This record gives sequence, C-alpha cells and structure tokens, in this order.
Amino acid sequence: MEAKAFPMNGGDGAYSYTKNSQFQRASLNAAKDMIKEAIAENFDITCLNSDTIRMADLGCSAGPNTFIAMQNVLEAIVDSNQSSKEFQVFFSDHVSNDFNTLFTSLPPDRHYFAAGVPGSFHGRLFPKSSLHLVHSSSALHWLSEVPEELLDKSSVSWNKGRIHYTSASEQVATAYATQFAKDMDIFFSSRADEIAAGGMMILIMPALPDEVHHSKLPVGVPIPFLEQSLTEMVKAGSITEAQVDAFNLPVYAPTPTEMTRLVERNGCFKIERIELIDPRAKFDGPLDITTLIMHYRAGLEGILTKHFGSEIIDELFERTMNKLSSEISSQDEASDRKGSHLFLVLKRK
Repeated sequence: MEAKAFPMNGGDGAYSYTKNSQFQRASLNAAKDMIKEAIAENFDITCLNSDTIRMADLGCSAGPNTFIAMQNVLEAIVDSNQSSKEFQVFFSDHVSNDFNTLFTSLPPDRHYFAAGVPGSFHGRLFPKSSLHLVHSSSALHWLSEVPEELLDKSSVSWNKGRIHYTSASEQVATAYATQFAKDMDIFFSSRADEIAAGGMMILIMPALPDEVHHSKLPVGVPIPFLEQSLTEMVKAGSITEAQVDAFNLPVYAPTPTEMTRLVERNGCFKIERIELIDPRAKFDGPLDITTLIMHYRAGLEGILTKHFGSEIIDELFERTMNKLSSEISSQDEASDRKGSHLFLVLKRK
C-alpha cells in the first residue's frame, strides 16, 4: 500500500508548522515525566545486544518539536541507565516533508548521530530488529487515505456536504474507524519487524475519551466551523458543491479502548502504560482563537490547497476564525478537559 502524503506547511514563515506547532509541543511537555518513568521502568539497554542505541521519530515534520522529543527520550535513557553507549536518531516523515528546514535546524549541541528516513510509517522503513526505541507524537491520527465509501454516492457512508466524521452519521464514523484499524494493523506489524526484542515504542496522539461521542472530539472543535465556512463559500460561488462533496479530512482520533484492542490483536507488543492526558496545562502561551486557527492552517493548508486551490485559503480560515470567535461553546471547552491525547507505551515481546 502506498500511503498518501499530507505534509505540514514547510519553511519558517508566518503559516509554517515550525512557527505554529505549540499545541503539539504541549503534548510533548505533558508527557515528559511519563516518558522518563516509562523508560526507567521498562527500557534496559544492558539487555540490548548493541553498542549503539538506535531511535526513530516517526512523523517528525520540520521541527523543532522532534528535537525536543528526542532530547527528552535520550536524557531519560541516560539518566536511568548511566551508559556510555552511542545514540543514533532517525528522523522520518513522508518524502514531501520539508527535510531542508529540519536539518538546517538540528541542535548543534546534540549528543546523537542524526539521519533522515523518507517514507510513510504505514509500511516498513527500517531493517529487521534494527531499532531499539520508536517515538511518534501528533502523527498517527493521519490516515493513509480517505475511506473510499465516503465518496461513493451509492454508499450509506457517502459524506455529502461534510468533510469529516465529527459532524456526520454513525456510518461515516464507522468507515473512518475501519480505515484507522487497517492502518494500525500495518503500522504495528511494520514496527514489530523493525524493533528488536525488548525495545520500546512511545506513542502520543489525539484521542477521544471512551465515554464521549465522536461529535465532541476534543481536538476536533474547529472542524464543523471549517465545514460551515466551505458551505458558505459554495453559496458565494467561490467553490463548487461537488468540490466539497469530494473532500474529507483524512484524520481519526481513537479511544483508549480502540487502541488497546488493536495492540492486542497484533500480539507483538505488551502495553506497559495507556492513559489520556490533557496537554493544555503545559501550553506555553495564550490559548486564543487566533493561535488555534494558525495551528490548524499550518497542518491543513497543504491538503486544502491541493483540493480547492490556494486562492480560497485566506478567506476560508478568516471565515472559520470569525465563526469560532462568536460561536464556540463552553461545552466544547469542557470536553477538552476530559483528556484530548492518548499516551501509550508499548514493549516489543
């Protein structure tokens, strides 16, 4: 399977991921102590038959968050093992990722050898048993592709007039969940081949609390407003109805129960820790609507531009920001407090 690429905005301009990824950084900060505990309790490098500890960050984007993540992991390993082993870090993302910005921003005082690995994590990226620790944050919610039935007019899952499952029918949500399960089967099988016995995987990703309906997805609050803005632009003649009907966001946030079931079905990893976390407590800066919209634009502008064209982007996000400012409810805010991200620690059997 060849996964489709949906890269974040590259460079370091006003709408770049580099300048607008504070929410993802907050997830890393919220999990820092948990990562340290997990490595201290479950990662014994003396049992690994290698003089070099090889780590990979999957879905690294263009930085700087990936450097923070890898530094956190490396420090945790050194603190808990007091070893003189060398470290190699593989930064991996789709071939269309902005690796130029990534590697020109590498920390000069890093204590690891760096390498880039282009390709999708929905498939093999490394030789068998070559990795000791895999990390991925704010990346696994991206699907390899949009479920085909969402675009099929004869299907009960045809998502006419909508761009995601958060405001759609149960059939549409099920189609998303099914695609996510397929993707994760491939992801876990690929990592099982690549991670040596005793190695670890640390995953941080947007999630839905088990007791919350998909329409209240914590990190999905802006999506219905983006959808409404597109509908208004159809009426204004800026885009066509057919264009909206043919567009769906390829992102899905699982529940802890879903992820537990998928890990257990694969059978190659033992769950050492799984819990919801709320990154907002670690957010560095004001949590305002403008920051939120810039965050979404950095992540979604590429896929929106590819489908609708670049000329609508400014208007689309301006409309969406105005809607969010006037219509966001206290209920949406409260749902985010239930825990918007999943922290998962797996050990290779």
